[in-house]
Amino acid sequence: MRVPFVKMHGLGNDFIVLDARGAPLPEITPAIARALADRREGIGCDQLILLEPSASEAFRMRIFNSDGGEVEACGNASRAVALLHGAPARVETAGGSITLEPAEGGASVDMGAPRFDWDAIPLAYAMDTAAMPVGWPLENGALESPMAVNVGNPHVIFFVEDADAVDLGAIGPEIEHDPLFPQRVNVNVASLAGDNHLKLHVWERGAGLTRACGTGACATAVAAIRRRLVTAPVTVTLPGGDLVIDWHEGGTITMTGPATEAFRGTFEWDEYA
Repeated sequence: MRVPFVKMHGLGNDFIVLDARGAPLPEITPAIARALADRREGIGCDQLILLEPSASEAFRMRIFNSDGGEVEACGNASRAVALLHGAPARVETAGGSITLEPAEGGASVDMGAPRFDWDAIPLAYAMDTAAMPVGWPLENGALESPMAVNVGNPHVIFFVEDADAVDLGAIGPEIEHDPLFPQRVNVNVASLAGDNHLKLHVWERGAGLTRACGTGACATAVAAIRRRLVTAPVTVTLPGGDLVIDWHEGGTITMTGPATEAFRGTFEWDEYA
C-alpha cells in the first residue's frame, strides 16, 4: 500500500503529516510511528500527525511522538496543519478542540484555555501549581519552585537567570519521568530576554530536545504572565525562532508563528508495519 505524506516543520520542529480524511489508513501502532520517525532508516520527524474525519469538528488531528506514544496536543503541528488545510477550521484533538487560522507564512491558533488545577495537569498529589514546592538538583544549583500548566498537554515551567546555562538534555529525562507526573511531563526552562520577551528551551515528553515547542511556548508565556514577569502579548524565542503568545486571565491562548512545507513523497506501508 503506497501512502502519500507531507513533511512540514514549525521553527524546525518537524512533522510527517498523513491525511486520512478522504480514505482511511491502517491503524498506526507505536512501532509504525517509531519506524517512520527514525531519522536514519525512516522519513524522520519529531512528531507524526494523522488527519482523520471528525463527528464534531472540521476534522481530527492525532499526534504521535517519535517514541511512538500518542499525545494530546502540538502547537507547532497545529500551525503546519493550518497551512496545509489552507482555510480557517475548528479541529478536534485529544487535548480539546482548537481553532486554526492560516496566515501568510504560518498561522494563528486558538489553543483553548489553560488549566491550572493539580489534577488537571495531572500531578500525583495536590499542591499549588503556581509555586510548586519541589526541585531537582543541577551540577551548579537546582531547578526549584516551578509552575505547572496544562495547555492540552502537561507542562512544568522553571524560570531561571539564564536558560542557556541549564543542561536540559541531562535533567529533562529525569523530570519527565518523575513519579510526580503520572502522565509524564514536558519540561520548560525560561529566562527573561527583554520586556515581554522570553528565551525558552523545552524537553518534550516522548521526543526530547526539539528546536521549538508551540505548547511549551504557550504554557511558559501563561506562567510568566501569572507570575507578573511579562504582560501579553509575549514574544517567546526558542532555538528555532520566535512565537508570539497572547493570553489574558480567564481567556484562551492565541499562538502566532511560521510554518513551512518542506517536501512531499510516498512510502510503502508494509515496509514500516
